[in-house]
Amino acid sequence: MPDPFGRAVRDHHEGTRESPLVQRDGAETFEHPIEAFYFGEFDPEEDPWLAEALDGPLVDLGCGAGRHALAFQERFETVATDVSEHLVAVTEDRGVEDARVADMFALRESFPRDRFESALAIGTQVSLSGSMAGLRAFLNDLSAVTTYGATAVIDSYDPANVDPEEMLGYRERPERGLAHRVFHFEYEGEVGETLLFCLFGPERLREATVGTDWWLADTRSDEEAVHYRARLEKR
Repeated sequence: MPDPFGRAVRDHHEGTRESPLVQRDGAETFEHPIEAFYFGEFDPEEDPWLAEALDGPLVDLGCGAGRHALAFQERFETVATDVSEHLVAVTEDRGVEDARVADMFALRESFPRDRFESALAIGTQVSLSGSMAGLRAFLNDLSAVTTYGATAVIDSYDPANVDPEEMLGYRERPERGLAHRVFHFEYEGEVGETLLFCLFGPERLREATVGTDWWLADTRSDEEAVHYRARLEKR
């Protein structure tokens, strides 16, 4: 399967990237800021809300270039996962001690029950669950590989506050608190698969937890309340 995103991040890490990584939706394009998004240093001391929500063993789902895993492995056991072999190679090269190729939407196939005390999925990749039903299925799978009393931190864009003109690939939906986002990546002539995101606001996330072992304990938003992070706790 083509992986222009993973290739571009790996080339950037190795100092061989000469072309931009582009997000495309039809005729609209946006140059993805690799350095800013994936290689900036993360210091848990500067983000106590996030740091205090997590404990080990931790699973970092969709770890990118390993920015968070590098910091948290200094505190407790951290397993970094990504579906991209290129990204896992980058995280290993950067010093992540336990990095694995794994699909975050097939967790039961990758890990035993009760394996982790906490989970982290920062980068809005949980939105790739594609629907409310998909989000609920993800939460149930995450429950299977985490312990009683576990915590999870995920993020999303809140459709109630998104400016459609400012977000590439944005698609409105009639339902309150839901929207789609559709685009693909291109790099050096390679075209990735079309990505379908289901963006969900905090209240829709709370609704998705009903019938699962999770409850929405807290949220934190940026100044415009467009992007937010959510802390989930497992009953």
